Amino acid sequence: MSHSGITLVLIMTIAVLAPLLAYWVGRRVPVPLAVFEILLGILIGPDVLDWARSDELIDGLSELGLTMLIFLAGYEIEFGKVRGDTLRRSVWAWLAALALGLGAGVLLGGGYTTGVFIGVALTSTALGTVLPVLRDSGGLRGRFGSVVMAFGAVGEFGPIIAMALLLSGRSAAQSTVLLAVFAALTAAAVFWALRPRPPWFATVIAKTLHTSGQFAVRLVFLLLALMLGASTALGLDVLLGAFAAGLITRLVLTGAAPESGPEILEKVEGVGFGFLVPVFFVVTGIEFDLDSLLSGGRPLLLLPLFLLLFLVVRGGPVWFLAPRDLDRRDRGALVLYGSTALPLVVAITTIGVDDGALGAGEAAALVGAGMVSVLAFPLLALRIRAGRDRDREEPGEGADAGSAGGPSEAW
Repeated sequence: MSHSGITLVLIMTIAVLAPLLAYWVGRRVPVPLAVFEILLGILIGPDVLDWARSDELIDGLSELGLTMLIFLAGYEIEFGKVRGDTLRRSVWAWLAALALGLGAGVLLGGGYTTGVFIGVALTSTALGTVLPVLRDSGGLRGRFGSVVMAFGAVGEFGPIIAMALLLSGRSAAQSTVLLAVFAALTAAAVFWALRPRPPWFATVIAKTLHTSGQFAVRLVFLLLALMLGASTALGLDVLLGAFAAGLITRLVLTGAAPESGPEILEKVEGVGFGFLVPVFFVVTGIEFDLDSLLSGGRPLLLLPLFLLLFLVVRGGPVWFLAPRDLDRRDRGALVLYGSTALPLVVAITTIGVDDGALGAGEAAALVGAGMVSVLAFPLLALRIRAGRDRDREEPGEGADAGSAGGPSEAW
């Protein structure tokens, strides 16, 4: 068997083992699945057991996995909930984070170019990684879920735009023109998606949903390919196309096949979370430069500093600009979810290392901090909200007792 084949078998073995470990550990402490995939990837990678190494095929599958992760994150956004004052607050919070991040990045990186890579990475939110935790805990329902979606969406989309503007190697004017062209293409696609579909469209979707035809699933991947092609043709990052494709796909399916939409999404998620996304996270572990991080010195000191900066740079503006109807516990949980970062950190550091703007140690420290954030921040957020629910239940119990004449009516 070729080296690629052996590595792929090992990756898929981890993809099967990781949910089992997550289930076993999750009975005591809920840990995001991606943490197990990355840690096991590090274990089989060159710096530990040296059983697996990435190559052109594995890297290609990993890039597809990242693309699918961003696509599914874009699909999760509900326009009916992400709008108005909440959306404005989330945009301003991200812009403030960008200013803070660029300042911190320039100071730490010792120059503008390195500072831009570090600064943009500090502003990202791992919405695609946080969503499964929120979904499984029921956190997506209600007002809190819509706020997390708004802040998370901007935290995922904003860095992609910043990458296109600041990290493309082109002048700001050229990048702005290309982004405007892409925005016009996306707007045209959204206009097409919002148009009523002919009756036969929904009929074909329903009749092929359980056959080998799979018209709807093939249409989803066609839309993804078209938006990826458009972003590539314009010299923009493919993640921008993937995110836009997710937005457009939701509009198409919501308008044309509202009854079949959830089942179609399940099929697409089966391809994504069942195969491609695990490949991305495992390969992230395989390619993680553990030696540079553990060699001591600056990289090892930068890891906790970057972790703190995720909270300060990204979480600080979120705390101050969160909607006023959120209580302190919900606001704290929102800060933690918003400060969780990994997929875009991996993408940004990969570009930075390839361009020679980031050293291997700095990249490892950023990715390491992102992994710790994925492990720690969602767990802390769950505990904070659980404490909030207990706080609400206890006064409620007292109110029931006090209804017969106790002092708890003020509650």
